[in-house]
Amino acid sequence: MTAMDMKLIKMITNHYWLKCENVVSKIDFKGRIFYNKFKYIDSMLTQSIINRHLNGEITVAHSLIKDNDIVENIVIDYNGMDTQRFYHRAQLVLREEGYLNFTAFASKTKGHLHLYIHKGHTTLQEAVQLGKMISMKLAAKQPKQWKVFPTNDMPREYNILTLPYDVYAKERASSWSKHM
Repeated sequence: MTAMDMKLIKMITNHYWLKCENVVSKIDFKGRIFYNKFKYIDSMLTQSIINRHLNGEITVAHSLIKDNDIVENIVIDYNGMDTQRFYHRAQLVLREEGYLNFTAFASKTKGHLHLYIHKGHTTLQEAVQLGKMISMKLAAKQPKQWKVFPTNDMPREYNILTLPYDVYAKERASSWSKHM
């Protein structure tokens, strides 16, 4: 994974989250209790920190929601066994909906993908609604084995994703839009 591949995500880099061995905080949210193992680090997410994550020394996550409730990416966190089938189906659904730029990243766990849909400056509420709509369209064709981020069902501290380890596939508008 190169630094250029990471730039495809448009991560929020003014802070990051570091995974700890023990529970860092207990969050009461909408009648549920969440135990957070990620510690908020108010420091720049630099390439050296990313490299330490890629080498397996530490586990780092990035926020999906900016301070002003703006979202750059809608992310589908797939945790199933048939990544090829899921990506193919997601690709068709996203193209049909007019999303031209998206990238799938492989995570540390086999069969686990993070599909970043590069939406650009979107309000949090709009991103949540678009994520639910895309999820429903995918669920119509295959069993649901994913979560969509950002979400209103979890606290802001849980609207984070660990940094990916490798590019699975990337889709850019110019590669196939000429055939439409």
